[in-house]
Amino acid sequence: MAAGRTWLQNKCLEGEVYSVLNLFAYTCAFSVAALKGGADRVVNVDMSHGALKIGQRNHELNGLTESGGAKFLSHDVFKTWGKIKKLGPYDAVVIDPPSYQKGSFVASKDYIKVIRRLPSLLHPDGYAVLSLNAPELSTEWLLDRVKEADIPDVHFVERLENPKTFASAFPERALKVLIFQYRPEYDEEEDSVE
Repeated sequence: MAAGRTWLQNKCLEGEVYSVLNLFAYTCAFSVAALKGGADRVVNVDMSHGALKIGQRNHELNGLTESGGAKFLSHDVFKTWGKIKKLGPYDAVVIDPPSYQKGSFVASKDYIKVIRRLPSLLHPDGYAVLSLNAPELSTEWLLDRVKEADIPDVHFVERLENPKTFASAFPERALKVLIFQYRPEYDEEEDSVE
């Protein structure tokens, strides 16, 4: 995930990203990267209160405090869409779920449910960072889920390369980090000046 964190931090440094939603935040490494890059606010959501406590400690160790723009929500992502949406919209949404967590998330059936929410969570021109660490599921599988979600305004941008230290003889079985951008089509008639 180092490549994903670096990408996000650079987007913050470039002034393209100010607000971030970090879903399945775990220990909040994406949040630390975003805030270090200059993001104004990051909303971290994970159902594990213990993991978020470690995430808060990670912020403290990096000189970032809760008053510095990080919010930590110990909630089940699927049961708190209203609150998540109310705190948005966001310039970037990070989706970094476990590939399988009994009783809460199974990538093969649940990932698409999160993808479908992207248009309601992102600012126009906002980014989605989709991570998949399931050896049995390919890049093509994730691209197909985005197509299946029927959100034509979410466009594939790139797949981030894994660091050479994690090079794999089977790249499709390794971590996959894909970048998408939400570019809603504007009605030309609405934008025309009469």
